[in-house]
Amino acid sequence: MTREFLRKHGTKLLVPLFMVFYMVSFFYLENRVNYRFHVIHSSFDKMVPFCEYFVVPYFLWFFYIAFTVLWFMFKNKDQKEYLQLIFNLGIGMTVFIFVSWIYPNGHLLRPIEFPRENIFTDMVRFLYTIDTPTNVLPSIHVYNSIAAFIAIARCKALKNKRWVVWGAFVLTISIVAATMFLKQHTVVDVVLALAMNVVVCILVYRPENSSILVHQREYSGAENS
Repeated sequence: MTREFLRKHGTKLLVPLFMVFYMVSFFYLENRVNYRFHVIHSSFDKMVPFCEYFVVPYFLWFFYIAFTVLWFMFKNKDQKEYLQLIFNLGIGMTVFIFVSWIYPNGHLLRPIEFPRENIFTDMVRFLYTIDTPTNVLPSIHVYNSIAAFIAIARCKALKNKRWVVWGAFVLTISIVAATMFLKQHTVVDVVLALAMNVVVCILVYRPENSSILVHQREYSGAENS
């Protein structure tokens, strides 16, 4: 019974198991004491003004990623597309944990005082209390947003629902911009996240004979049996 359950539903267990590993690792990295981090900075950061209104798409990121993963897990019938998405997310997030572990990093871009006071600056102030400006390289907000958009744009079931694809595109661009306009990430964090997206997407989506896709076919066969 257990073996049959794992054959049919084992791929759905990958996400919660990985999230336990990720959250434990991230909590440890965020709460390390007595360590020095390398300050990430570029001259382009000064060209990006602080804008509190971007806190809305920044917080929408949590729902965007969760909804995308759950939809591909339970609603999309193409098991290969689901596995491509979670492998894409998982590889990027694992690389992020590894980089943060061996290369502690952070930035000093957050404003000491806000130029305005409104509900959005209150939201940013709350964000700053729950998220430190450390372990920022590469930006997971950027990486995961683009990974989710790629999965949505390539999804066969959504081919005729262009409004979904365009909505995901606008939200993804807004989230990427938000990481810089809220001074949550530097331009360097964003560029490296984009570069990592390119490399991992080539690994996950292009080579049909790659070991990842071989495993995907095996899992798909188990799911459909």
